Amino acid sequence: MAIKPKLCQHLETLEVNPPDKYECEECIKTGDTWVHLRKCQTCGVTLCCDSSPNQHARKHAESHTGHSVIISAEPGEKWSYCFEHRSFNPEAY
Repeated sequence: MAIKPKLCQHLETLEVNPPDKYECEECIKTGDTWVHLRKCQTCGVTLCCDSSPNQHARKHAESHTGHSVIISAEPGEKWSYCFEHRSFNPEAY
C-alpha cells in the first residue's frame, strides 16, 4: 500500500496552470543556463529550479508574498510543491 502524502491547503485546492514555456525567463535575460524549470501557480512565470545555479523559482517565492506554489514545467512531470509549507504532491494533475 502506497503512503499518501499530506498536502497543505495550497496543494489540496490547487487549480493547475499548466506549463506553456520551456525557458527560465530570468536566465534568458542574463544569458545563463538552467537545469530544470518550474512554473509559479500564482503569476505564471517560468523559472529555474534549486539545482540550477540561480535558483530563480525559490528566489521568486521568497520575494513575492503568496507565490509559494510551483509545478514542474518539465515534459512528463506532473508534480507540485509549496515552498511555504514544504508540501509536495507527486501527482498534481
